[in-house]
Amino acid sequence: MPTTIRRAVLTLPAAPLGAENPLPSLRTARDVHRLDAAQRKGLPADMARQTGYEPLRSVLPVRRRDHYTRKRALTDVDAIVIENDRLRATVLPGLGGRVHSLEHKPAGRHLLYANPVLQPAHFALNGAWFSGGIEWNIGATGHTPLSVAPLHAARVPAPGSGEMLRLWEWERLRDLPFQVDLWLPDGSDFLYVGVRIRNPHHRPAPVYWWSNIAVPEEAGTRVLAPAEAAWRFGYERSLRRVPVPGWEGADRTYPLNSTHAADFFYDVPGGERRWIASLGADGRGLVQTSTDALRGRKLFVWGSGRGGRRWQEWLTEPGTGGYAEIQAGLARTQLEHVPLEPGGEFAWLEAYGPLAADPAAVHGACWAAARGEAAARLEAALPRAEVDAAYAAWRPYADTEPKESLHTGSGWGALEAVRGHYDLPGTPFPPETLGEEQAPWLRFLRTGSHPSPDRALPPPPSLVSPQWRELLETTDGADLCGAYHLGVARWHTGDRSQAVRAWEGAGRLWFVKRCLAFADAEDGHPERAADRYLEAFEDACAEQREGPGWTAALAALGEEAAEALLAADRAAGAGAVLEALRPGTRERGRFQLLRARVLLAGGDAAAAREIFDRGFEVADLREGDESLGETWYATEEALLAGGGPVTREIRARARAKELPPQYDFRMRPAP
Repeated sequence: MPTTIRRAVLTLPAAPLGAENPLPSLRTARDVHRLDAAQRKGLPADMARQTGYEPLRSVLPVRRRDHYTRKRALTDVDAIVIENDRLRATVLPGLGGRVHSLEHKPAGRHLLYANPVLQPAHFALNGAWFSGGIEWNIGATGHTPLSVAPLHAARVPAPGSGEMLRLWEWERLRDLPFQVDLWLPDGSDFLYVGVRIRNPHHRPAPVYWWSNIAVPEEAGTRVLAPAEAAWRFGYERSLRRVPVPGWEGADRTYPLNSTHAADFFYDVPGGERRWIASLGADGRGLVQTSTDALRGRKLFVWGSGRGGRRWQEWLTEPGTGGYAEIQAGLARTQLEHVPLEPGGEFAWLEAYGPLAADPAAVHGACWAAARGEAAARLEAALPRAEVDAAYAAWRPYADTEPKESLHTGSGWGALEAVRGHYDLPGTPFPPETLGEEQAPWLRFLRTGSHPSPDRALPPPPSLVSPQWRELLETTDGADLCGAYHLGVARWHTGDRSQAVRAWEGAGRLWFVKRCLAFADAEDGHPERAADRYLEAFEDACAEQREGPGWTAALAALGEEAAEALLAADRAAGAGAVLEALRPGTRERGRFQLLRARVLLAGGDAAAAREIFDRGFEVADLREGDESLGETWYATEEALLAGGGPVTREIRARARAKELPPQYDFRMRPAP
């Protein structure tokens, strides 16, 4: 059959994403993969340099997605299907352009782990993320903020003949446009993916890219790559070079042989072909390869321990198979960001397809023979020279203008195109995509002022890039919204005192008071922060507005206020804030956990334990967050102490108890 691209609808049990959190994320980006200067000393020079290059300050200007639930219902999801007589790829343009599934039709085999549900969880840099398929990670270390965001999608002529699917957007963390072109040559067993990231600015830009591929994790599954060593990073936050395949008495190329979650970044020697494969006990599975620009290869394992198993259940449905991730990236590890020069671009070609190898060789004791067998079968199925030729053939088509729009992304790229007058062939950001969120900024470009704020809701998302900050500085916060946005932009760049100065000019608005309270907490003034948070929360509650955006704002503010009051040893005040929240918000698992902490701080460990005994789920539990287990153990310690001091012996007795499995999300060995 000729290659076709068509719209489709995928119906899956899905939890609603909920409204975006309208409070700007002022907190310094939490990055479990960050190394300090001492840890970088023993690394190769290029790795050390890139691990310290432009770490993410915050997720601004992106808004957080933390108002989702775990209540799933059958939901129709827009999809685009690319198909020839050999492969069928299903893409979700409204959810980050994720390749949800890739089916090898002659074998009737799904090559990817296709999650049977869409369940958001807090793994993306800005919150909501879901597992499965192939994810295009751009921005900074971690899962992209575009995980559940819409991308632009269109038909574009493919190299030679036929059509390809182009996905593109403006990535806002690093302020860069990118595109992903997917096509299936007639009769091909491989899905080709051309990727390009451009820097249209007059300054270097830090770039991060990892193609994240979920593959079935079964007994006997082995991950192979052309390397004899790997850089292992665990959630105890240490990076070390380890041998491949065996380390600490186990063959780590079998994902289930690891107990705890870990990353293995394969140290692929220069000159070697870039590839990684996940093959089952029968020697069959998926292989990914690329041109040499996509340097890194990685295996991520959840581990066979209770915490890893719990996370796998959390992300899908109990009883479904587990998965591991094989990945390919621009750098050797995900701790690095790569500089892209002004006016420059990174571009490469990837290929995904089936691989069948001799199982005796693949699973034999000789690692060199195992990876050699996989490499030979890959070369026979898709020669390296053919991948290079496909890349060369694709490059002239990367600038081709889209023919037919299949999906619309955000209007942020259009706003940047208006401001910067950028010429970006192949990835148009037309004015008609400008929307309600961009309108006030378009007015600011034209008039130098913002609309008067509604006292109830925060203004549209703040913009914090150097270009926008320069424009905001020229007005010096001449209006209330301008002062607010200027403060956010200054805070993002680390200019804290001047951020506070700007906010003080608009301090009668509750969402500005919240910013000042956050600054007080960060600057070591917990009492003042608690007072300001309480004032902001009371002002917001007095508005009594309706709508999902308002509910999300009040919930986020209530959580921050309660946390600030707890930090100031004012448990009663924190409890009063929780009681003032709407019933639907108070019942969420995040606030049940907060309530248990408030009760514990107030000396009522028995009531805190009752909350755990009744059971609750924190839908937005963050990757690596150990607060559930820590609060449970703290409750046990308090109960054992009977109101007295918690001694070392009491702490040891409590820690000897087994954490209930429903609360065990630990991704590292117990301390």
